[in-house]
Amino acid sequence: MAEQLEVKELDQVVVRFSGDSGDGMQLAGNIFSTVSATVGNGISTFPDYPADIRAPQGSLTGVSGFQVHIGAGKVYTPGDLCDVLVAMNAAALKTQYKYAKPQATIIIDTDSFGENDLKKAAFQTADYLGEMNIDPDRVIQCPLTQMVKDCLKDSGMDNKAILKCRNMFALGLVCWLFNRDLALVNNFLREKFAKKPQIAENNIKVVQAGYDYGHNTHSSVPATYRIESREKVPGRYMDITGNKATAYGLIAAAEKAGLKLFLGSYPITPATDILHELSKHKSLGVITVQCEDEISGCASAVGASFAGALAATSTSGPGVCLKSEAMNLAVIDELPLLIIDVQRGGPSTGLPTKSEQTDLLQALYGRNGESPMPVIAALSPTDCFDAVYQAAKIALEHLTPVILLTDAFVANGSGAWKLPTIDELPAIRPHYVTPEMKGNYTPYFRDEETKVRYWAIPGQEGYTHILGGLEKDGKTGAISTDPENHDLMCRLRAEKVAKIQVPDLEVAGDVEDADLLIVGFGSTYGHLVSAMEELRQKGHKVAQAQFKFINPLPKNTADVLKKYNKVVVAEQNLGQLAIYLRGKVDGFVPYQFNQVKGQPFVVSELVKAFEEILQK
Repeated sequence: MAEQLEVKELDQVVVRFSGDSGDGMQLAGNIFSTVSATVGNGISTFPDYPADIRAPQGSLTGVSGFQVHIGAGKVYTPGDLCDVLVAMNAAALKTQYKYAKPQATIIIDTDSFGENDLKKAAFQTADYLGEMNIDPDRVIQCPLTQMVKDCLKDSGMDNKAILKCRNMFALGLVCWLFNRDLALVNNFLREKFAKKPQIAENNIKVVQAGYDYGHNTHSSVPATYRIESREKVPGRYMDITGNKATAYGLIAAAEKAGLKLFLGSYPITPATDILHELSKHKSLGVITVQCEDEISGCASAVGASFAGALAATSTSGPGVCLKSEAMNLAVIDELPLLIIDVQRGGPSTGLPTKSEQTDLLQALYGRNGESPMPVIAALSPTDCFDAVYQAAKIALEHLTPVILLTDAFVANGSGAWKLPTIDELPAIRPHYVTPEMKGNYTPYFRDEETKVRYWAIPGQEGYTHILGGLEKDGKTGAISTDPENHDLMCRLRAEKVAKIQVPDLEVAGDVEDADLLIVGFGSTYGHLVSAMEELRQKGHKVAQAQFKFINPLPKNTADVLKKYNKVVVAEQNLGQLAIYLRGKVDGFVPYQFNQVKGQPFVVSELVKAFEEILQK
């Protein structure tokens, strides 16, 4: 019987699974993060995978990674460096070791470190650990492939199918290392493979084998670990990705508004999962159309909006370029429409599986004519639900298209999410026509205070009207080329958006006496908050503010930005938010921190850069 190891309590840990794109690292990481969220841990995940459909097996360019940060309390980022690195082959070790802490535990499959494997990974010698200056005492060297073959030799599976289960052995080993309850893993697998129960049971057997291997060998591990949740708020939780949270938010908004939900979309990385998820929910009245191209995806959504649905279209930056003409049709017709832009690296095809914030100015200004449009940016994977719900509320109550900016980081990443009830959500009241207007309705008759026009659904008796891409007379709704009318209509459309009430910009940290205010927008929230907290722990006076509502800006924006002597705007582009804020706030000249790497910020780099600004 194996000697019992000490169980150490940890506040947080970062685990990175890595291997070939076909090795199932995303699934293994997803299961581990789901199990952690289920027991009440805070989590933040980061799937990092190549753009290749399938790179050659064992190649350096084909490595796929999944990093998860688990904490006893709230977790803001997937972590800079990992405490445990799973490397399923030589290429994974070669490319992913840079993401490991110096003291990290490394788990490798020694069966995937043969002569040919080492050659593909550009190792010069057979001593791959020595070549990378890795202490062998930190490495769990497991003949993983052979053990999986032994485990499933009587399963009736062919060799190819058996090898697909290697990720489950690694998962079992990690579950042992962190004292995870395998019953939760088993439940996940039985649900995922509900239509193939034997596949589920074979995977469960391999997970148990990995767990038992760790328990029986204790190879290179001085202790196992446990992460207990400090605060458990009662409720139903799930591990949810940003794309799935976006889909759920759309469903909730349609339900709250009493409308059918329509999504017109064209598949594009990294937004396609929104279409996939919504297509599963026809029982909730959701209508999804996979269109022939981006243009028709948006145009069909404009038509659905005209017909009275909550209409949305999902895409990434290249798709927004193509959709811009149809988006402008929604602007001039003043129809509610949600444009969900899951940003990725550009320009052109760029880095389709990587993350940037480079579509901000496109969202604000990337259309012809004066075409004002509200812009909202989600702060985290779980915030995608609230952000798209708020976007839907604004669109329906103010009769305007709204752009929601997420990105590959929050869309594919995940967090522990407490499911709300429909009663907890704010009311959504579409700005419909009133009975008093029957027989006298014109499409651009407006509320005097908000400047929002009244929405009549085609087919309502007494509300006949025509909308279209040509400018209309504000009183009659007839086509008009009158210069004074066009000037007035442009100003009214801009005024309507400017009058939308959004929450004030919140400041965290040393609110009253900070020497530096850190500013960002959208998905960098967790990294910037973490950098602020680290600086404060070092004795610096620092505050942080994150923009979720970008157009219109919160009314207190100028007051916040001008309150502090030093302000740094940090963003994953070359300064688009800084340009926008300088144009909106007189005399505002911030410091800037800009990266366009296709990767999330690294907190330690942020801290170093901000300390240099503090010393100026």
